[in-house]
Amino acid sequence: MAAPNPAYSEKKQDNIPLNIAITGESGSGKSSFVNSFRGVSDDDEGAAPTGVKQTTSEVTPYPHPNYSNVTLWDLPGIGTTKFPAKKYLKLVGFEKFDFFIIISNTRFTENDVKLAQETQKMKKKFYFVRSKIDNDINAERRKRDFSAERTLTEIRDDCVHSECLQGIESPRVFLVSSFKQHWCDFSLLQETLERELPMKKRDALLFVMLNINPEITRKKKKAFQSKLKYWATLSAAGAAVPVPGLSANVDAAVLVGAVKHYVHAFGLDIPSLKRLSVSTGVPYTDLCAVITSPLAAAEITTELLLKVMTQLVGVVKLIAAEEVSRLTLTAGIPAAMGLSFTITYTILNAIISSLMMLTGPEAGMQI
Repeated sequence: MAAPNPAYSEKKQDNIPLNIAITGESGSGKSSFVNSFRGVSDDDEGAAPTGVKQTTSEVTPYPHPNYSNVTLWDLPGIGTTKFPAKKYLKLVGFEKFDFFIIISNTRFTENDVKLAQETQKMKKKFYFVRSKIDNDINAERRKRDFSAERTLTEIRDDCVHSECLQGIESPRVFLVSSFKQHWCDFSLLQETLERELPMKKRDALLFVMLNINPEITRKKKKAFQSKLKYWATLSAAGAAVPVPGLSANVDAAVLVGAVKHYVHAFGLDIPSLKRLSVSTGVPYTDLCAVITSPLAAAEITTELLLKVMTQLVGVVKLIAAEEVSRLTLTAGIPAAMGLSFTITYTILNAIISSLMMLTGPEAGMQI
């Protein structure tokens, strides 16, 4: 029996699809939520169209820009002539969705509850999201006795104890703002979704989660470190072929692919940092000024990685030893493979730690 191939197994795992259904009435903030969850602005290319005149009339997929295996589906509102409540799940193709997010910017309706109940019957998870919380806070702020905490409590209680939701056992309502994700329950929603997903799908969601709190970035670091053997094995495979220069080329390709993955997931690529600038009001140049890693806010290339590698103590010596080992075609190949594995593992582990530190609270880079 052939030994399991960790590289193949890991690649297969990274391609596991995650399909998220987003539904709600027109004007509820569905499209802005879809964009926010995907880490794109409303005016970015590929963003879900927003505005009071926009009405979803078809089931529309919006893949994540960096992780194509994760797709948010903007569904038409339930109870319309084309999508009546009784046939809704069948018409939207409920089988393909991993869970449903039901959005409202006011109280939830009878149709919302019907959808939740039918979803439950089909053994699918559903989550109520009360959107546009920033609008509610801003409206209440004009009052003399304004209290943000009291306002949020009143909104939550109004939703949970509304007559419509009485048919739902222990209903949970997440209060979110698609433009100020650090407010209220956006982080709690992300963590709840991840926790309640099947184990094999959790990483797919984790890597697209916004870095709103330190726990999310710690989980990402741990997940990346658990996959280091995958990247190191690919590198070692290149060292097994006795062709001069091949191992270095394979290593470069492996490193570029892995580091792009890390930079995107930690929100340190240029588009993510520009969106962070808009949402926080901090100028983009000021954000870049506090970034100490040359890999953040940069195009990840082989040349850039070579510069980073030369700064890592001991790595240059390991690379030289690998090339010497390869000169002995037979006896040296196993040694070269081991060294290549070690080099890739060491470099990527150091990069993961350095990028994660940039998203920590002391760096002020939480999105």
